[in-house]
Parts: sequence; structure tokens; C-alpha cells
Amino acid sequence: MGAFNKIEHLGIAVKDINMANKLYEKLLGVAPYKQETVESEAVITSFFKVGESKIELLSSTREDGPIGKFIAKKGEGIHHIAFDVDDIEKELDRLENEGFQIITKTPKSGADNKLVAFLHPKSTNGVLIELCQDIKKI
Repeated sequence: MGAFNKIEHLGIAVKDINMANKLYEKLLGVAPYKQETVESEAVITSFFKVGESKIELLSSTREDGPIGKFIAKKGEGIHHIAFDVDDIEKELDRLENEGFQIITKTPKSGADNKLVAFLHPKSTNGVLIELCQDIKKI
């Protein structure tokens, strides 16, 4: 297997998390299994299981937050692709050595019990890439 284990989730920016939850419940035939607020990113997230992967809906809590800015510029839609990795710091080093532009030099706590880091879309053909590693429970 390669350095990435699987597509962990697709992140979709939405204006209204409640309306989007209803739409995706109808579309996927299941309710979200988790909704949480990530204060550091000014976002409310909602997760749906789809087979081995997930859909993450992201709604901004502030207009000047990352998702608020994204929606103002590009509208609702796919925001990022997240990949599951075993060792996020090792992957960041590898990807930086391969010439990718790293946004998040030090992984931070994200939604759904993950450490997360991002690669700049300028170095990935216009796609924001997120790396996710499970936070180990001790």
C-alpha cells in the first residue's frame, strides 16, 4: 500500500448545516453520526458514513472563518479531500521533500478525533488536501 491508506472523507462547504444535513440524509439514506463545532476553525462539522469513507459537511460559524471565506469566493461545494495516514508528521516531511507546499507545519486537533494538516492547493492542482491521523487513545 502507498503512503495514504484511503480517502478518509470528502469535505463539502455548506451555508446552512441543518438544511444540508436534511438534504444528505435524503440523499444517503442515513442520518449524520456526529456533529461538532471546531472553534479553532470557526466551523460546525457533520459526518455521514458512506461505506469505508465519510462525507464531512462544513458550515462556518463566522463570515471571516476559512469556510465562510471559501463560500463567499467559490460558493458551496467540495472544499477538500482528506486522506487517512498512519504517521502524519512523517507524511508531512515526505511531502515537503517532494516539493508540496505545506499549510499546516504542525498537525493540529481536528474534528472526529483526528490530527489534521493541510497541503496548499497551489501545489496540488487546485485541490485542498487534508491529511488525517487518528488521535491515539491512551
